[in-house]
Amino acid sequence: MIKKTKPKLRVIPLGGLEEVGRNMMIIEYNYDIIIVDMGLQFPEEDMPGIDYIIPNISYLKGKENNIRGVIVTHGHYDHIGGIPHLMPKLGNPTIFTTKLTRAIIEKRQEDYRNSDSLNFYTIDPDDKIKLGVFKIEFFRVNHNIPDGVGIAIHTPEGLMVHTGDFKFDHSPVNDAPAEIGKIARFGAQKVLALFSDSTNAESEGYSISESAIGEAMDQIISGAPGRIIIGTFSSLLSRIQQIINIASKYERKVAIEGFSMKTNVDIAIKLGYLKVPPKVIIGIDEANRMDPKKVIIMCTGAQGEGKAVLMRIANKEHRKIQIEKGDTVIFSSSVIPGNENSVQKLKDSLSREGAHIVHYKLMDVHTGGHAHVEDLKMMMQLTKPKYFIPIHGNRYFLQLHAKIASSIGIPEKNIFVADNGQVMEFENDEGKLLRQTVPSDHVFVDGLGVGDVSNIVLRDRQMMSEDGMLVVIATLEGRTGKLIGSPDIISRGFVYMKESKKLIEQTRKRIKTILIDKDPKMSLNETYIRNKIRDDIGQFLFTKTQRRPMILPVIIEV
Repeated sequence: MIKKTKPKLRVIPLGGLEEVGRNMMIIEYNYDIIIVDMGLQFPEEDMPGIDYIIPNISYLKGKENNIRGVIVTHGHYDHIGGIPHLMPKLGNPTIFTTKLTRAIIEKRQEDYRNSDSLNFYTIDPDDKIKLGVFKIEFFRVNHNIPDGVGIAIHTPEGLMVHTGDFKFDHSPVNDAPAEIGKIARFGAQKVLALFSDSTNAESEGYSISESAIGEAMDQIISGAPGRIIIGTFSSLLSRIQQIINIASKYERKVAIEGFSMKTNVDIAIKLGYLKVPPKVIIGIDEANRMDPKKVIIMCTGAQGEGKAVLMRIANKEHRKIQIEKGDTVIFSSSVIPGNENSVQKLKDSLSREGAHIVHYKLMDVHTGGHAHVEDLKMMMQLTKPKYFIPIHGNRYFLQLHAKIASSIGIPEKNIFVADNGQVMEFENDEGKLLRQTVPSDHVFVDGLGVGDVSNIVLRDRQMMSEDGMLVVIATLEGRTGKLIGSPDIISRGFVYMKESKKLIEQTRKRIKTILIDKDPKMSLNETYIRNKIRDDIGQFLFTKTQRRPMILPVIIEV
């Protein structure tokens, strides 16, 4: 008689544990799978031409019928951005999420008209649902977008808590406070594992309340001598609400600029997440006709994004808004790591045009949506987990979060700092971080292509961006393989040909030598000829310039 092996609970992060973005986690027990979030990651500087990156779901191939549901914690793109691309491949399982998050997902889906309709179940944070063997409960959390939830997952091996992106804000704007009492009740039920947001693990103390930002904004707006332009995140609805309230107080009008911000504001007003007094929001044309002292413009682009509104204003590319002397520009966001240079250049350009700049280092004009150290400790103390797994952040932040957990008494052997794709198993109240991994490499979205750009293609793009390219065009006689005429050379991003005539002539002579003195047996082998030119000319140019451009040989047979 064959003894049946008892199933194990497996937790597999497909993204979000080595970066801020691409969040997606699989929770699997026997033939039941649930997925938490399905986000995208924005490209890094060494990924030229890439629009964004989504999780690799190859592990789920053949298991589509086992997926009981996809739970989405909130409406930011690093948690919902992969949905249009991945849901069709997974058989369109039902998405469980809150009202606002659903509306944002549905609005984005309009850009993918050829995709099948998504299936939704709109949850309330007080709902309890059953997905296969999993019993799911929710709890409200504060973030910098309303309607965010954390998840309590009752599994056959014990209770797991996934915080989503969170902070504790005791006086939030247009949102209910985090459900601390409910979180504590889960802690009383014996939490096997806590998966907790690590994004702000290096920020000491407690998170600043959103209401405190309103006080600083009030002070600036009341004293501003002219027009005010505020750059912030398009999804930061609580900030937009505060600006609308303050504008109404000082009899100013608010113009919203930026497609994504306008979209989110329209959704939030329709669903009742934004309360707007009559005639406070106006169009930009009307704002331009008004006294500047009566106008506030809220827009996207505080991170220095090239096509966003604030950067187009700074570069004098916006059709309807130009910086005028006396304008106050408020950067109501912190700088995302990696954007420092872009944001500094943006500030420089705006200052040069005469704007007065205010940012979060000068006044409290921004608070993030992620828990600081004391909030992270509070989450652990409320849930009292046996095992702790830091998620959502680069490795550095995960390690910092792990140290915080250790500092409040969680044993180091019970703290799992995992990589993307690394499998965790739980059985009989014990957990293991295995060496086993599943595919979790980048899937690049480039235009209409999904996954058709590889690391080799990226490497080629990087090489061209760093050292340029050299095209060699040679015409050979089809029957004999003899060179006809002189090879043509085209340089792009390598050298300016008019000022490098000597180098170009030396290169042309070397190409002639390669083509004339080649092995007669290989005279018509185009692959051999191209590789020979690529290797020899690449090495020759490197010795002359210490740069190695991409060599593209073009062989024409006549």
